[in-house]
Formats: sequence, structure tokens, C-alpha cells
Amino acid sequence: MASSPSAPRGPEEPIWSTSPAAAARRLSVDPEAGLSTQDARERLGTHGLNRLREVKPPSAWRILFDQFASVIVALLAVAAVVAYAFGEWLDGTAILTVLALNSLIGFVTEHRAVRSMEALRSLGSVRARVRRDGREVEVPATQLVPGDVLLLDAGDVVTADARLCAASNLEVDESALTGESLPVRKSVEPTAADAPLAERTSMLFKGTAVTRGTAESVVTGTGMDTELGRIARLVQEAEKEVTPLEKRLASLGRWLVWAAVGIAAVTALVGIAAGKPAFLMIETAIALAVAAIPEGLPIVATMALARGMWRMARKHALLNRLSAVETLGATTVIFTDKTGTLTENRMDVRVIALADSLVQLGADGGRGFRENGDVDPRSNPALRAAVEVAVLCNNATLATDLRRGIGDPMEVALLRLGVAAGLARETLLEASPEVRQEAFDAARLMMATVHRAPGGPGYRIAVKGAAEAVIAASTSVLDAMGQRAALGPADRERWMQRGHELASDGLRVLAVARRDAPAGDAEPYEDLTLLGLLGLADPPRPEVRGAIAACRAAGIRVVMVTGDHAGTAVAIARAVGLVEGECPRVVVGADLERAAGEAEPADFSSVPIFARVTPEQKLALIAAFQRMGHVVAMTGDGVNDAPALRKADIGVAMGRRGTQVAREAADMVLTDDAFASIVAAVAQGRIIFDNIRKFVFYLLSCNVSEVLVVSLAALIGAPLPLLPLQILFLNLVTDVFPALALSFGEGDPGILRHPPRDPREPILTRRAWLAIGGFGLVISASVLVALHLARSWLGYSGPRAVTVSFLTLAAAQLWHVFDARAKGAGLLRNDVTRNPWVLCAIVLCALLLLASVYLPGLGEVLSTEAPGPAGWALVAVMSLVPLVLGQAWMVVGSIRAKRARTSPARGDYALRGTDGA
Repeated sequence: MASSPSAPRGPEEPIWSTSPAAAARRLSVDPEAGLSTQDARERLGTHGLNRLREVKPPSAWRILFDQFASVIVALLAVAAVVAYAFGEWLDGTAILTVLALNSLIGFVTEHRAVRSMEALRSLGSVRARVRRDGREVEVPATQLVPGDVLLLDAGDVVTADARLCAASNLEVDESALTGESLPVRKSVEPTAADAPLAERTSMLFKGTAVTRGTAESVVTGTGMDTELGRIARLVQEAEKEVTPLEKRLASLGRWLVWAAVGIAAVTALVGIAAGKPAFLMIETAIALAVAAIPEGLPIVATMALARGMWRMARKHALLNRLSAVETLGATTVIFTDKTGTLTENRMDVRVIALADSLVQLGADGGRGFRENGDVDPRSNPALRAAVEVAVLCNNATLATDLRRGIGDPMEVALLRLGVAAGLARETLLEASPEVRQEAFDAARLMMATVHRAPGGPGYRIAVKGAAEAVIAASTSVLDAMGQRAALGPADRERWMQRGHELASDGLRVLAVARRDAPAGDAEPYEDLTLLGLLGLADPPRPEVRGAIAACRAAGIRVVMVTGDHAGTAVAIARAVGLVEGECPRVVVGADLERAAGEAEPADFSSVPIFARVTPEQKLALIAAFQRMGHVVAMTGDGVNDAPALRKADIGVAMGRRGTQVAREAADMVLTDDAFASIVAAVAQGRIIFDNIRKFVFYLLSCNVSEVLVVSLAALIGAPLPLLPLQILFLNLVTDVFPALALSFGEGDPGILRHPPRDPREPILTRRAWLAIGGFGLVISASVLVALHLARSWLGYSGPRAVTVSFLTLAAAQLWHVFDARAKGAGLLRNDVTRNPWVLCAIVLCALLLLASVYLPGLGEVLSTEAPGPAGWALVAVMSLVPLVLGQAWMVVGSIRAKRARTSPARGDYALRGTDGA
């Protein structure tokens, strides 16, 4: 790959110390036209894709090697060595075979999980706005090449190193690259040739973020030939993300290892003391230790998380962080924006309020100009002035079909308005070229563009912004004849009232104003002439009402937090069912500021709508709700939302209209910007955690039953009901496949009819542990009774009697999978019986059990004999006893729960599907 043009090459002057024109000449590009498509294609072939060299995921060989670096493998290896030491060649070889099979299953599942995660990451793509062939287009950021003219706004992530050509109020967050915590002010002016990286203010660097202003720049370096790429070369491997859930599972696994080794040692000593062969008891103890350790936990957990993320992706929710999966299910409050989340983000100008009239437009935001001649902008100076400012004070670009565009949907709607009025932006700019721009300021709630005055000396400043901000900055108003009239306090109050009336109709209100100035650097927000108010309609999404109702049923509060007008917020909230009644409680940002200064903080926990809220106030709201114990999800789309997205327990960014900064700060990105997708993701988060609890409960119950059946037999002096290789076979067959099937479950359809779980709650509660012990004890008792009946009633002895106990335990464990159904679910129709993977796992395991008895060679290794019809009948009856007792217990528990569920407390959902009750 070619060296970066941004780096000094020999005696050539560094590009940051040259003028913008010289930089463009060096890169052979005209900034006004950009590269041609053919030129860009050729440069892409020379420089390659604009992406960093990614750390390769673990190879198949590495994954296979990792399967042998575990306690389980060590114990099996010791067992094989002991077998060979005692001359048991068949047993030693069989143990090694089990080891290989166990490692193969782990390899296949982990390999699939890794590949799934790789494919999921590839779903998200970043796009860049560039100028090519003389027009603005969006291209994948990976297609950027040196010489591309890169256009940036506040909220964009810089996707390549670039030399500034034009900038307006440009500030860039370079903390990811330089460690500088404050945004850096950028300028087109050259900097010193020996300036350090942090002081090259004429340059933009890949991986940084535009926090304020706008910029035009020429790309100087891409991919690994950027400053970020140089740092990336120093990073050899990335740390693997370990979620809190995985940490808890690892901790549980370590605790079980020591418990299993202790139980196995005691069992061996007791058996030897009772006169059983030392080799048999040592081998049995090792097999017990292997059986007691749920080695499938991390494998199945990874598969469950990866599969759950795929499900969320299909429901338009991409997760940036694996840890978000488990937090989603515990969400108690969703702070949602209004525009584009609760509404369709399909804006059209419906009303223009002028000094002496109110212009009503068609549903397409402009057809009214053509249908009603008395509102023709060409014959109405005030209307023409308002539309001109709306079109000029604009950063969007309109597509040829006029319905789509690049940029903020509101600004696209203003451009459509201009086209309908016969005032296209290109035509206006020919008469009044733009000389500079004041980017939107979140504090002032306004933006401005400065243009040369048409047909004469001087400049004209076009301003748009929030109604209260523009009205406050205006000293005059334009009347119907195009003359300026003084704007006094009473007039301002009247205009404010007109804005409230428009907002109460659900319209987003925008004010436009202008100012004539002698100099281009004049203060843009002083002595303005108010031109009018524009009311933009953004219809609510039809699916939101149902999604909000689902949240209520799930115990999740939905709170609207918007920077828009309170009246607009209330109108939309009513339309989507967020509030009901005449006068819902609404708190505006100013009220939050006043409450923060009071000695006794006000309680806003029941407020459904917060309007005119600043980014700082969003942070305070999130912190306040988190102090109350809530798990907060927060939606956002702008660069100013990034701090709140990071602060929230689940930050949710908009994939379509959201800025790159917001998307990178968030835990989850919605590819359709729909609120309903958040609700679907919460449901999936609950299902994933529920599935994890199910298979943990199932695995531990099976392992406990295996340990108890051998330990109890040793303690009471009974014959061993299982042989070592049979234990290993059961651990391989009845643990992994049904557990994997449970992790693939689609979940309880009524999962959103329960309150959220407490995020501090362990994977298994005390009640769940009691259930595990109870099921393990009942299964063990059934096996021991089956062994006793086989010996005393059927007259079986030796391998044939042990085969009955072996098959009874295996079958009981298979039926036990149905005990993992959700609490309150139907006996025959539930989340487990509807899971096709469970039925497949049972059929597969049943075939393997039949093979263990009737397949020549395998039966000899496992020391099994065909039990005969009577033996199979005994196995069937005794293996079903734990299932019948367990289901009866669950039915009784459900009846009791229904009687006691007069007012469910938060956290009642915690035991669903994990304790068998």
C-alpha cells in the first residue's frame, strides 16, 4: 500500500503546513467538483480499502487447542493414565475417546459462535458524505480514497485523515487519538511543519468525532496509512470482551470444580473403606468429578448470546456490546426521543405563520402553492422571504425524486418546500452565494448562514431555530408588504402564543429570520427581522401505541425526553398512547434547572414527558432514575446525545438518522429507528437470560443427580449403579445436546407480561438451588429404586442390573428437560414443548442410548447388556417418576402463585423457568 500523503516525504513540505489550495493540487483534485467516479475507482485499486487491519478472530486450530486447556480435560487425562496404569487398556482408550468427543462438541459450538459474531459485526457499516463528479453523494467509508472531498457535520465521525479546506465553528473531539479531553478548535490556516499531532489544527484524523460546526476537507490518508492506523500497528491483539454474565458463569464453574473434586474424593475413600476395588473407586471418583463439573456452561452460554444477538439483528437491533444482552432484560425505564422514534421522521411543512396571515399547505408540504394562487410566494414578499431563509439556512441535499435527501429530515422538508415555491436552493445560491456558516448551537438553539446580498453590496444573514430563541433575538417583523415593523414585548408574546398553538396541534415549530449586515463577520443573532413560523408535521408511527402498551404490561415505564416544544410533545404523546387525559404532567428543562438548585429535590419519577431538555439535563435525569434503582434505556441520535447514551445502562442510537458519534457511544443501534424495535430487543434480552437460566438449571440438576446416585450408593454400601465410562457417556450425551436445545428456545410468548428482573440477582436464586437439589435427589432415588427392583424383582445381576440403572438415569435426565418450562406455562403446550431443538435433542440422545446397548463394540466398552422387555418397562416407569413428581410440584406452585399474585413485587419474574416451580 502506498505511503500516506499526510506524512512528510523527504524535503516535501508537510501537507498540514501548506495552504488548502496547495493541498488540493498535491492530491490532484478540484474541491468544488471532487474526484470523478473513474478516478476514485483507480485510486481505490492503488491504496486499497479504507479500513484498519483487523485483529484476526481465533483460528479453527486455536479454538481446537483451547478445548484441551481445561480442568475437564486434565481430569479425563488423569483417568486415562490411571486406567492404563492398572492395565485397563479398554477403559483407558474409551476415556480418551470420550475426551476427544467432548472436545469435538466444544470445538464445533464455539467455532459456530465465533463465526456468528463475526458475521453480526459485518452487518453494521459506516457511510461518508463526499463530493464526486460535482455532486454530493454518500459512499461506504471503506471506499474513501486520498483526494476525496469529505463533507462533515456535527455528529459525524471522521473516517479518514484529511486536510481542511473550509470550516465553520469546527470543533473536534480527538480524545481517542491524542488523549485531549476537550474538543479542539479547527481552522483551515496552515500550521507549523514541526507541529506535534495534537497541534495540527488544519488536519482531521480518522477515528475522531466532529462535536460542533461543519467542514469540507480533502482526504490525505486512508486505512493503515492514517495516524490511527499507525497506532493500530502497535496493537497486536484485542482483549476479548467478558460480560458480567460470563464472569458469573466462570465463578460458578470454579466453585463447582472444587465441590466436585471434594465429593469425588470422599466417595472414593468411602468406597475403598467399604471394600470395593481401589481402581474402580479411583476411576469412579474421577468420572464423578468430570460429571459434576458443567463444562458445557461457557460453550452453551456463548451460543445463547450469539444466537440471541442474531435474533435481535433480525428485529432491527444491532448490539455493539455483548454485555447489553443481559442488561436489556432488566430494563425498567425507557427514555425515548420523539422525532423519528415515536414518529415516522417523514416531515412536511404544513403551516407557515406570517405577520398578517396563516398559510395552510398540502400534505406534501408545498402542493398548496400550486393549488391556491393567493399564496403564491412570487406575489407575497413576506412568504417568499420566509421560504428563502428556510432554504438558504440549510445543510441538506435534495434527491432528484424530491422525497429523499441527504441530511436532517427537517432540512430536507424545507428544501422540498423551496422547490414547490419555485425557490430551489441552487438558484438562490447563484444570486446569494454562501460565504460562511454558524453551525447549530445547542445552547442558543439557532443556526445561521451568511450570504452576499443579492444585487448589491453587503451581506444577508439567514437564521432558523427554536421559536422562543429566534423571537427573543428579533427586534422587528416583516409585514405582508415586505416592510419591517417594530417588534415589541406584546408582539413577542403574541408570536409565542401562535407558536404554542401550532405545537399543540402536534406540529414541530421552527422560526425563520434574517438580517442585513455590512460585513460578513457580523454577529448573526442580533437585531433580527422575524419572518414567520413554520409548522412541520411528523405523523406518529402506527405500531408505537401497541409497543407502549406492551411496555406497560412488562412493568417498563416509557418517558418522552425531547428537545422539542412541550405542546408538540404532548400532542404526539397522546397520539401514541403514552399519556391520556386533558392535562398530563409535563416538565420542561427550565423546571429541571430550578429544581436542581432547591434544597429538597423535586420528585419527577412519575412524569411522562420532559420537553425542551438539554443534553446536560438528560444526564441528570438518567442519574436520578439510576439512583432510584432503575435500569435505564436511553434513545438518542445526535452528537450531544453521546454522553447520555454512555451514561444510560442501555444506550440506543438511531441507525438511519443517528450520527456516527451517537452510534459508537451506544450499546445498541436500531436499523429502522423504530421504538417497537426497542421493545422487541427487550423481549429478546429477557428470553436470552431466561434460556441461560434454563440450561444452567438443567445442567446442574443432571450433574447433581449423577453425583448423588453414586455417592449415596457408596454411603449405604449398595452396588455401584453406574460404571465410570457410563458416567462419562451420560455426561457427554444427556448434558450437552438438551442444554444446547434449551439455549435455542424462542421463549415464552408472554415474557413481556412479567415485571423486569432485578439486575443484581444471581443466575440461580436460593429457591432455584433448592429445586436443583430436589430434582437431583428425586432422580437419584428413582435410579437406586430401579437398581434394587432389577436385582430383587427381576432377578438381574451384574452388568444387566447396572444397565437398568444406567438407562433409568439417562432417560430421567432426558425427561427432566421438560421441567425447565416457564413458571405458569401450560403442561403440554409451553416454551419447551414448542422448541423443535428439544425434540431433536431427545431423539438424538435416545438413539445414542439404544446404540450404547445394542451397537456391537460400544456395549462391550460401556459394559451394558440388553435389559429385555421387563427391564425396559422398569426403566420407562422409574425414569418417568421424577418428571411426574416435578410437573405435579410445578402445577401446585402455579396455583399458589396465582392465589398470591394480587400485587406482584418487582423481581417476582426472577425464578421463571429456573426452579421448576
